[in-house]
Amino acid sequence: MHYHRAGWCRVLWGLSIVGISLLAGRLAAETRAEAKSESIFPYKVYQQSFPNGLKVIVVPLDSPGVATYWSIVRTGSRDEVEPGRSGFAHFFEHMMFRGTKKYPQDVYDDAVTSMGADSNAYTTDDYTAYHMTMAAEDLERVVEIESDRFQNLSYGEQAFQTEAGAVYGEYRKSITSPFSLLEEKLHDIAFDVHTYKHTTIGFEADIKAMPKAYQYSLEFFRRFYRPDNVILFIAGDVKPDTVFALVKKYYGDWKPGYEAPKVQPEPPQRGERRGSVDYPGRTLPLLQMSYKGDAFDTENPDFVAAVLLGDLAFGETSEIYRKLVLNEQKVQMIGAFTPLNRDPPLFDIVSMVRDEKDLVAVQQQIEETLRKYQSEPPDKQRLEQLKSRYRYAFLMGLDSPKAVAEELARLIAITGGVEAVDKYYRAMDRVEPADIVRAARKYFIPERRTVIVLKGNNS
Repeated sequence: MHYHRAGWCRVLWGLSIVGISLLAGRLAAETRAEAKSESIFPYKVYQQSFPNGLKVIVVPLDSPGVATYWSIVRTGSRDEVEPGRSGFAHFFEHMMFRGTKKYPQDVYDDAVTSMGADSNAYTTDDYTAYHMTMAAEDLERVVEIESDRFQNLSYGEQAFQTEAGAVYGEYRKSITSPFSLLEEKLHDIAFDVHTYKHTTIGFEADIKAMPKAYQYSLEFFRRFYRPDNVILFIAGDVKPDTVFALVKKYYGDWKPGYEAPKVQPEPPQRGERRGSVDYPGRTLPLLQMSYKGDAFDTENPDFVAAVLLGDLAFGETSEIYRKLVLNEQKVQMIGAFTPLNRDPPLFDIVSMVRDEKDLVAVQQQIEETLRKYQSEPPDKQRLEQLKSRYRYAFLMGLDSPKAVAEELARLIAITGGVEAVDKYYRAMDRVEPADIVRAARKYFIPERRTVIVLKGNNS
């Protein structure tokens, strides 16, 4: 039940799609001028903050009879500042399903099943999200049981230790993936002091030690699961006034007290770092070149330009993609990823190479591509087309209450609201070809780079 920036498996629940008709009328009428308008998010947003610090965001949708209910905890693996406690945010996500005195685990599970609801959760580097999609008529029941576990979670030491064993099993399963092993090595080498040094699931030694951390887990709950560190997001066939009244009724007595952990900033990197991974199974070689970037900031034009640069330089319409994937067929896949993070993350370029002997040549091709964008601005028309594709893909992704919540959860978690959506796309609209050059020169230089090569045992 966890996910992080490089693709730890997230368990998704099924739901009949409300239908793409939610946006069809709006998109059909959208003109180029409207695409440049003040707001991109197509739905009205209602927000209310309560005296205890709990923030509630409601987005009514034309989704008859269906609603989704998300509890977004603004704590992820970045907040694990104590030595030996990496992976605890993800582990604690598991414990949140252990029930309360009023609703023990089996009673909670029966309640969810009886409603026909889909309930799950995931953990990332920057936040943890608990989500339930259900019939809108069951809203009050959902508010009741969710508010209870967030205020009154209760579990014994034996249950805690059982879950700790399950989490270690999950870790052992995850590292059978070459991508997971690569990501683990990459972060450990690329970061010195920031908590992004470990992946969301944590260091193996810390996971193995979790069964002894029962008392720490109780303290973790008291520290981080506070109303002033949680945002509720409810979308679908709901009325805002009804939602706010229910939240006041069931969450009103929840006591605040969150204090942000002191996450140590990562010092500037002064030179290239390199590492390698020997994968015990069969796989094509992987080459990852990751560069120290900047945190998500709509006021930072370099960051926004870097997002577009990744697609321009390494997307499916790029020259290097046509050359290495389609024409020469030297790589099976190549792509770039510029994540949206609360603190400065890694901007990634990853490729799966068909033959180990081509690894050096592929890296040279990537470096040559970056040098080109550092010296030559991209075609303005191609840049404008890419901006339109980003906007259109975002809008087309809002086709159900669940999908709306999934699209917004990260921005809500790292910024505290939905206002960042419009700011982000307005900032993207302002990016010019010269901004792409500046971003390429700023971020994609050897001094900021960590290069990891993974090779399999293909004998």
